[in-house]
Amino acid sequence: MRIVVLVKQVPDAGDAPAYAADLTVDRAGARPSGVLDAADGCAIEQAMRIARLRIDVHVTVLTMGPSQAAHTLLAALALGADDAVHVCDEALHGSDALATSRVLAAALRKAGYDLVLCGAASSDSGMAVIPVMLAERLGVPAVCAADAVRVQENAITGFCSSPSDDELDEVACDLPALVSLTDRGIAPRTPAFPALAEARHKLLRRWSLADLGLDPAEVGLPGAGCRVREVEDRRAHGPVVLDAHADPAAAARAVADFLTDRHFV
Repeated sequence: MRIVVLVKQVPDAGDAPAYAADLTVDRAGARPSGVLDAADGCAIEQAMRIARLRIDVHVTVLTMGPSQAAHTLLAALALGADDAVHVCDEALHGSDALATSRVLAAALRKAGYDLVLCGAASSDSGMAVIPVMLAERLGVPAVCAADAVRVQENAITGFCSSPSDDELDEVACDLPALVSLTDRGIAPRTPAFPALAEARHKLLRRWSLADLGLDPAEVGLPGAGCRVREVEDRRAHGPVVLDAHADPAAAARAVADFLTDRHFV
């Protein structure tokens, strides 16, 4: 069984959002180590659990993004994946969901798959549309927003929780199939140092648009079906109580006094 897990490098949630001049997300400023999307980490863990139950499983992680996204692939390889594919091309800059699904579908056809796993929604956009777009392009059934899955010989069952009650819905389909996973199910393990070192020796293939037979006019900003015209910061900004950067010692004392006065410590 060939499992392909789609992963994405996302900006750290603790960092302020940054945008380039064309109002696309400034991914060049992302941390060099990369930040693996939480739901994608759960998808990798689900793939590894399937691999531990069967002897015929090969797990590939696949991403589309700029050169620094390779660090996220290394993190995914350290979680146990066998190899990785990085679709990287300057023409991909500014790709919207339609273009992204077109590229990922082409990469999946080239890589080959029996089961595609991915996060239900990325933490940077939260659109949750890529899984169904991919399933439509590939012509395979999709199980969306599953917390966990169970694989039979030629079929898969997704267990999906309902936000309105404590029951689990079981959704089954034949393979090949695509399943998107939430971060409510199984949590990814923290890789040990030997796994991190071993990841650097695993196969990481880099594919361009030419390798996938795609026209640059179909992707990136030229191929996007939507345009961002304006970005407005609507985060709540309260008054600055203390500035830890200006005087760290004074800030530490202020926090300690705050906790002591309210009997937290």
